[in-house]
Order: sequence, then C-alpha cells, then structure tokens
Amino acid sequence: MAEITASTVNELRRKTNAGMMDCKKALTEAGGDMDAAIDILRKKGIASSGKRADREAKEGTIQALLNSGGTAAVLVEVNCETDFVGKNEGFRAFVDTVASQLLQNAAAGNDLATALAQTVPGASLTLDEVIKAKGGEVGENIVLRRFTRFDAPANGAIASYIHLGGKVGVLVEATAGKAETLAAEGFKNLLKDINLHIAASSPVCVGRDAVDQELVAKERAIYADSDRLKGKPANVIDGILNGMINKFYSQVCLLEQGFVKDPDKTITQLVEETGKALGDTVTVTRFVRFALGEELKA
Repeated sequence: MAEITASTVNELRRKTNAGMMDCKKALTEAGGDMDAAIDILRKKGIASSGKRADREAKEGTIQALLNSGGTAAVLVEVNCETDFVGKNEGFRAFVDTVASQLLQNAAAGNDLATALAQTVPGASLTLDEVIKAKGGEVGENIVLRRFTRFDAPANGAIASYIHLGGKVGVLVEATAGKAETLAAEGFKNLLKDINLHIAASSPVCVGRDAVDQELVAKERAIYADSDRLKGKPANVIDGILNGMINKFYSQVCLLEQGFVKDPDKTITQLVEETGKALGDTVTVTRFVRFALGEELKA
C-alpha cells in the first residue's frame, strides 16, 4: 500500500475538487492508488470526470440571516452553474445552512478564507468541504463567492432585504440615541424603506466622507474638460464644476440620493424626519448591497 501523505491528499483534492476528508477516505480505500481513488470519488458523486472547480458558477442565490435581536447579520452569495439548481429549494435551504454557520461563528469576521476553514459543528468537516460535498451531490460547482457580517454597536440595529428571489440582497445598519427607539415601528419602517431604496438605487457609500477622493478628482478633471465648460468665463467655471461634483455625490452617496418612493426628498431628510417623529437622533452607519454575479472590486 502506497503511503498516504498530506501532499497526496492535496493532489487528489486538486484533481477532483473533493473535500479533504473524502479524498483521504478514498485514498485509504484505494490503498493509496490515485487513479482508483478518483474512480471511487466519481462513483460516490463527489468528483466528476472533469474538474468541477474549473466550471463557471454564475447562478445561485443571495440570502440574508439575522439573529433574533437584529444585532448581528450576514449576507451571503453562493453560486452554482445553472439557474435550475439556483432556484431549487434544497439548494436554497443549503445556502441558509451556510449563512447560519457564518452567523453563529463570529471568529471568521469578514474573511472568506478563514470562514471556509472553520469546522462545521456535527459534521467534522470544514465549511469548504461541506460546500464541495454539496457540489458533488448536485453535480455542479458550488462556491461561497462572498459574504459580509455586521455586528451592530450599542443602540444599533440591522435590517435585511432580499429582492427578485435572491438576485439582490441588502443589509443596513442604523443607530439611535435611545435604546427604546430601536423597537419603535417608525424606526423599523425606516430601515425597510432604506433597504428597498438601496436595492433599487445602488448607492456606493453612505456619505461623502466615504467616497474615494481620487475618484472625485478624476471626475472633476473629466468635467473640467467637458464641452459644457468650453467658452465659459473663468469666474463661473468653478461654480459650474462644484455643481457637477455635487450632482456626482447625489448619485453615489446614499444620504444625498432622492428617496425612491419620493424623489423630492433625500434620504437625509427621510432619516431626519423619522428621528424627529421619534424624538431621537437616528444615524445610518453602513450598508452592503450584493447583486448576483456582479463584478467584484479588487
């Protein structure tokens, strides 16, 4: 019997995309024979004739999960190869299980590699191995593409929204001056409205302080060289440029966007009105928006 080493197990995993434990068991059963181990994994549906990980996974679903108090939440995107699998209730239940694991184990923070390496309770497998086993079960490449975890600060709450059956997902976090405000219907409705707005309007950040100033400088340079400013007197160019930059901010900053349900009112005004009605100060602190299969920033 050939020696089964960690490098041998890793080689089989690389060739089949199966989980580490499955590879080790297959090699043991095959007496260390690599080809025989591959056949064993294929017969069990854990590996395919072509390496499953090389196949593109662009379908799938986005799911959100919150704890009972609304103080912790995760938003996950799990991809598969076909829309058929992505809409399958069994697949969606599996994604809920992945989200539950990420919500219960805060140690991973927002690091994908750490999250995939964590052991799943009751399974004696890593999350990565569990996901690969699911891929073997459905015969497709299954990938935890990304996730974000929010843990609210004191007097903070989180709300989620899933749109278009899992094509778009949003988390929003907001704080209040008084703890009792978090339980008020007006506060909860505000978070619902902001979630809906973010899903529809795709802001980039909460406010101006979070906008990359290199991007602002680039936009200003483009505006300065635009036909709109050609022939304008020098004393009015700065005013026009500032107006164009303000317009840019109103497109990318959540707080400066016109509320999707009432475009004449900005999100800032909506938040201030709600706070005033509740006799408190409400602040939107952060949000995240996922769209299924969208290009990820480096």
